[in-house]
Amino acid sequence: MTEKKIKKDTTGSPLEAHVASSKIRAEHIDKVYISGKKSTKAIDDVSIDIQDNDFVCIVGPSGCGKSTLLRMLAGLDFPTAGKIIVDDRAVTGPGPDRGMVFQTYTLFPWMTVEDNIKFGLKLKRMSKDEQQKIADRYLDIIGLKKFAKSYPKELSGGMKQRVAIARALANQPEVLLMDEPFGALDPHTKSMMQLLMREIWETEHPTVVFITHDIDEAAFLADKIYVMSARPGKVIKEVNVYLPHKRRLELKDTPEFIQIRKGINDLLYSANQDAEEE
Repeated sequence: MTEKKIKKDTTGSPLEAHVASSKIRAEHIDKVYISGKKSTKAIDDVSIDIQDNDFVCIVGPSGCGKSTLLRMLAGLDFPTAGKIIVDDRAVTGPGPDRGMVFQTYTLFPWMTVEDNIKFGLKLKRMSKDEQQKIADRYLDIIGLKKFAKSYPKELSGGMKQRVAIARALANQPEVLLMDEPFGALDPHTKSMMQLLMREIWETEHPTVVFITHDIDEAAFLADKIYVMSARPGKVIKEVNVYLPHKRRLELKDTPEFIQIRKGINDLLYSANQDAEEE
């Protein structure tokens, strides 16, 4: 699926032609877990369409299957029915085109910050000079250059996640998959990480799929939000976020932001009420 978009300047004159294509498609996904004679449907007929360079959040209550869906996008799990396509190819397993950042801290404790970032580059047999150049660049981006020789045990939770993001980006994946990466952080650190993530996306422009149950987080980060119901998870609505491309934390106090947050909260509340009545 392709859609031709024409960018215009402030006078309305066309600047350039840009072709927006589907980077990721999940088509009619079901996920059923079977234990003995018991079966549990986690995801029910979910379809999503994510374009190249989109920042998409998937938001929903705990247990709605959003992390399961992300794992299937990564090729770490597989649907019971339906298919997942990345760049017009069916996903059959993990691949270097997709980087993953988890909620738990997944750094190698015996490696320095710098060596953690270089890990994937070493596997690619990249030259030491090129490894260092890339590591230095991402240490600058995440603001941890002076901690290059430190070990994970010497870092705070927010710093560890910055390194995990840098390690994923250093491999230059086309898609960055993030599973509630800021869920365990305190509110202030979480806000700072949201700001950093948005700034990184504004500069690097990977396609990002970000899982969260935090409505504020989804509204601040995303340009598009898929809202999911409680289990079995279904997509209630696709919400386009029409907020400035360049975002700062003050945005969260604006009427436009508050309206988006309320709309998503109302969707989740209504879906929960409907589920309880069934």
